[in-house]
Amino acid sequence: MHSYEVFTQYERNHWQLKDIDFTRVRRDLVRPEHVTMAKSGVMGESNVIAAVHGFLNEFVDDYDFSTFAVVWGYQEVQHHYAFKTWLDAVGEHVDDAPVEAMREPYAPGTTPSATLATNIISELTVNHVYRRVAAAVDEPVLKDILLRASRDEAGHAREFIHYCRGRLAKRPDEIPSVLETLYVYTSDAKIKHPVSMFKSSLTELDDHETIDTGFELFLEQVADEGELQELQTKIRRVFGQLVDQDLTTNGRVRRALAEALA
Repeated sequence: MHSYEVFTQYERNHWQLKDIDFTRVRRDLVRPEHVTMAKSGVMGESNVIAAVHGFLNEFVDDYDFSTFAVVWGYQEVQHHYAFKTWLDAVGEHVDDAPVEAMREPYAPGTTPSATLATNIISELTVNHVYRRVAAAVDEPVLKDILLRASRDEAGHAREFIHYCRGRLAKRPDEIPSVLETLYVYTSDAKIKHPVSMFKSSLTELDDHETIDTGFELFLEQVADEGELQELQTKIRRVFGQLVDQDLTTNGRVRRALAEALA
């Protein structure tokens, strides 16, 4: 099983929370936007429980992927607690109520392949944002956390791609749902993420940082001109490799979707 390879690699190479020395936090280098990004990270990563719940229900016939989902979930919880511990170290409190509200489960995707595609997009996006924000942060412990999490997200994207490719090989009828997912998430000049798409209406998140807060801050203060378009092009290229088509523009995505539905 592929999940066994992922699990053994995790045991050999993955970091643990105890590897981060929070006594090294430099409060004099902490800026308000750093606190905002960390709180946004807490909220985004806390959605992991709902996501694992959804995976185990939707992929009830796939032990291999379900096992991977459990390993993936552990790593995402680790990110959540790393950001939270850093916030504690700099004297910033995170309310429990908004975090607990993230437990609300997702509805199943239009197809299992669409669910996997959604997570490919989310992992590639967060990998990029964490890495770029790390480059702009001077506080050493937060920089360390962001880089560790970014590397993890790159690995997660690779595994979701693996499972999506395998699923589509068996169920090519699900290709239209994957193309539709790609178009929904990359069709305008905004970072879209499953957490913001499905959880933004929660009243418990009113007046609290969310994952969207972090994305907006990234676009305003960190991203270079044209960087969002570059990220979206990268995502489309990954999907093009999945379905063996040129999907490098929205027009090509629309055309591929129309042909797949014809």
